[in-house]
Amino acid sequence: MINSNNVKKIVYGGDYNPEQWSEDIWEEDMRLFALAGIDIVTLNVFSWAELQTDEVTYQFEKLDKIMDLVRKHGLKVCLATSTGAHPAWMAKKYPDILRTEFNGMKRKFGGRHNSCPNSPTYQKYSVALAKELALRYKGYDNIVAWHISNEFGGECFCENCEKAFRVWLKQKYKTIKEVNRVWNTSFWGHTFYDWDEIVLPNLLSENFAYERTMFQGISLDYRRFNSDSMLACYLAEYEVIKAITPDIPITTNLMGFYKPLDYKKWAKYMDFVSWDNYPSNSDSISKIALNHDLIRGLKGGMPFVLMEQTPSVTNWQAYNALKRPGVMRLWSYQAAAHGADAIMFFQMRRSIGACEKYHGAVIDHVGHEHTRVFREVTALGEELKQLGDKTLGAVSDAKTAILFDWDNWWALEYSAGPSCELKYQDEILNYYSALHEQNIPVDIIGSDDELSKYKIVIAPLLYMTKGNYDEKIREFVNQGGSFLTTFFSGIVDEHDLVITGGYPGKLRDILGIWVEENDALPNGEENSFIMKGKQYPAKLLCDIMHLEGAKTISSYENDFYGNTPCITKNTFGKGTAYYVGTRSSREFYRDFLKEICEEKEVLPVLNTPSDVEAVRRIKGDKSFVFVLNHTSEEKIIIAENNCKELLSGTVYDKGNKICLKAKDVLILESTLVI
Repeated sequence: MINSNNVKKIVYGGDYNPEQWSEDIWEEDMRLFALAGIDIVTLNVFSWAELQTDEVTYQFEKLDKIMDLVRKHGLKVCLATSTGAHPAWMAKKYPDILRTEFNGMKRKFGGRHNSCPNSPTYQKYSVALAKELALRYKGYDNIVAWHISNEFGGECFCENCEKAFRVWLKQKYKTIKEVNRVWNTSFWGHTFYDWDEIVLPNLLSENFAYERTMFQGISLDYRRFNSDSMLACYLAEYEVIKAITPDIPITTNLMGFYKPLDYKKWAKYMDFVSWDNYPSNSDSISKIALNHDLIRGLKGGMPFVLMEQTPSVTNWQAYNALKRPGVMRLWSYQAAAHGADAIMFFQMRRSIGACEKYHGAVIDHVGHEHTRVFREVTALGEELKQLGDKTLGAVSDAKTAILFDWDNWWALEYSAGPSCELKYQDEILNYYSALHEQNIPVDIIGSDDELSKYKIVIAPLLYMTKGNYDEKIREFVNQGGSFLTTFFSGIVDEHDLVITGGYPGKLRDILGIWVEENDALPNGEENSFIMKGKQYPAKLLCDIMHLEGAKTISSYENDFYGNTPCITKNTFGKGTAYYVGTRSSREFYRDFLKEICEEKEVLPVLNTPSDVEAVRRIKGDKSFVFVLNHTSEEKIIIAENNCKELLSGTVYDKGNKICLKAKDVLILESTLVI
């Protein structure tokens, strides 16, 4: 986490770009920050062009002034390395630094995320700048974190990347024979005889659209390679900074369910994880919560930093609706409820030019404190001072987990069939929402995480069974756990090669079924099934299966496979394995998962009205239940034990009614009964 020696509360602040303003504005900003309760600023995010004017000349005078000013005013600093956008002179003199797009088009200077991760120029000068910054500011005791680059992202398809891809493949597979095997190059006569015959997959070679590829194994490995290439750039800066300032934690800001980069792998090399929360206007409460839980899960449930959110409005959506009064506070506490130990914004002062000039900020274009947004920011700042360190370091106590895996995501959606509407994240959200709406705590885990702490593990669309992951599932169920997976699972190995012998491959004995066929239903067409007297739809994909020890919970009603199993339950060792052979409705997921949770005595954090979220964090012998009213109406909850509300100081006895105003938040502290 952010340097705990210097942090005694949820830090509060965000991205500050004083280099865009005159020095008299800086002084006014210091006054406004103090007024709003701001105690941390992220500096130097996009200053490379100002800091370095040629290969050997660094100009730190302005940054020195800024660093001294914020230290004088008692502000903590998250210091960025500025390597998210290279200078124009560098692009002109060293064009190898410029990316090539998926269609083969070589870019010119412009934008950001504009550096090829395999450019020797970028690798050299990004690390050199990071080193200079670390050496210059290592004595500043108010630096509580390093922030490498900014929102790593995108892809490159240049000649440097193609050459580096071949090296990556040599290291991974050792021989060209093994490459041919794992890519199944006997198909369509694609056999390679030498490494330099391998070309990267894009519109010039294997792809006929971004997500449509003729050789999934090749494209899958390029996805892995691209993520690893950017990770190598991050690590090069990390290592040079860590050698100079070993006690300051290092991070980079992630972007939730960002497909191109395997964040679970990245998190192993981050001292703490941080992310930028920018929901779309149509996102559900559960989808926002799922993103937070994904980030918390990247480092085994440790708290994270909310590095960016808008205090009011974004600028890049089709319709940039304002956050209504109370929503900024509500969503800030939602982040804290799910594990955030820092609440930070982009941006502190609203820019006057370029594409983010209409993105919200703590200080608006008017330049003073007399705005609705500033008043809301100030009020939250006061509450966070009052809350202090109460929840810092608190963790989840979830007994239910959902598996999310980037390799599986990439491979599934590269698959040529069975349906163009088969999307991994959609099915993850279906199961997560059903649990979240019932206030059941959920951890989002990866394939490397241990399962023994959970009672229930859900793996929707587990298309890819990597390595011996089936053994981990087998042991979990055998020891008494409940495992649930869905249609189109257990199909391929880690190379996207089909596991022969019958679907669902290595999971077949655990689930006690054989899936013979998959019927893809076009949008608007449905089958159906009945469970406990209630009819539910069967949509998207219907697995046609045979029992091999499992019992039928429900059967399809229609078509030639009517009366065959749709949902099954198998006893395996001391545990149970469920298979849901189709996509269904929100009501089905809620009903089915409620029953499984009750069987395993997995209970809600708190019983609440609809759209009132309850999330628990644990610290020592203390429980902190965040209750968030996402509705525009007053709601009533019942205290389920003796507790104290931390924001108001009100004490409640078990059974008391508690009034929760529209968009309001409660933090109920109680002592755990062990």
